[in-house]
Amino acid sequence: MLVLGIESSCDETGIALYDTDKGLIADTLYTQVELHAQYGGVVPELASRDHIRKLTPLIMQTLEEANVQRNELDGIAYTAGPGLIGALLTGTSVARSLAYALDIPAVGVHHMEGHLLAPMLEAEQPEFPFICLLISGGHSMIIRVDGIGQYKLLGETLDDAAGEAFDKTAKLLELGYPGGPKVSNLALKGTEGRYKFPRPMVDRPGLDMSFSGLKTYTRNTWLKAVSEDDATDQTKADICRAFEIAVADTLTIKCKRALEQEGLNRIVVAGGVSANREIRAKLDALMKKRRGETFYPRLEFCTDNGAMIAYAGAQRLLAGQCNDLNFAATPRWSLEDLIPIK
Repeated sequence: MLVLGIESSCDETGIALYDTDKGLIADTLYTQVELHAQYGGVVPELASRDHIRKLTPLIMQTLEEANVQRNELDGIAYTAGPGLIGALLTGTSVARSLAYALDIPAVGVHHMEGHLLAPMLEAEQPEFPFICLLISGGHSMIIRVDGIGQYKLLGETLDDAAGEAFDKTAKLLELGYPGGPKVSNLALKGTEGRYKFPRPMVDRPGLDMSFSGLKTYTRNTWLKAVSEDDATDQTKADICRAFEIAVADTLTIKCKRALEQEGLNRIVVAGGVSANREIRAKLDALMKKRRGETFYPRLEFCTDNGAMIAYAGAQRLLAGQCNDLNFAATPRWSLEDLIPIK
């Protein structure tokens, strides 16, 4: 089955072709980073308009580069949620219209299921069951995964997502947009141990997380440095280092607790923040000590992309699932509401 994947949930326009026999055939991505950088964050209306401009040309480009004709497509997968409603509707409209014109099935994919299954695009795939740490700009959650669509939410952030906390920290320190990579890169120049940030909610039972306090702690630490005439680039780097280690430690502690609670020793780490070097190093060390297994998507598939949507959609289309023409985009959508694939 040859499936066209369309991702347009936020500020990335991703198109991909996935063949259930041959694997990933083509993957094209357009990012809106430059468009939103001047505003310090994503502007939903501008994101939607840019998707409208880019979707059709990118689909045509991807098909042409893969030497695939439209009438060779067997199905279309598109991101139906969660995400920005306007951005979701652009992808949904294009996907539904194309599917109708070609008389082929289309299926709406849960954006976070796409991230969760992204490691399945690699040669070495995790076996079910496993624990998944999903960390992105809008989500931070720990999930038990027993199969596609068989998800049990074990814990989630009560406020800011990890990626959101990175972005807000970058904004506090005036590092620019997108904030996460800038904090991480500056942290490489930081001195470990100069500052000690708290590890939120690790002293209480459960797997829920909180990162808004770290943002406040960062702000107070920086304001103190300013008042003491110590607002240097090195101080910023030291603060970024302390912040990043605190986030990585917190996530590692929670993942260790989840593995022990569920009796598992296999973990998948996905979402945009899964590209973070410190988080990977901490989790790799944890799983090495436990003699367990850790799986990540390749770096280009950590952030939003069409390949993960094409793969996830292909599995559901193979199982006979599809959506009719009146299926709407869903900006808020729980993973636990998805239909399991038996």
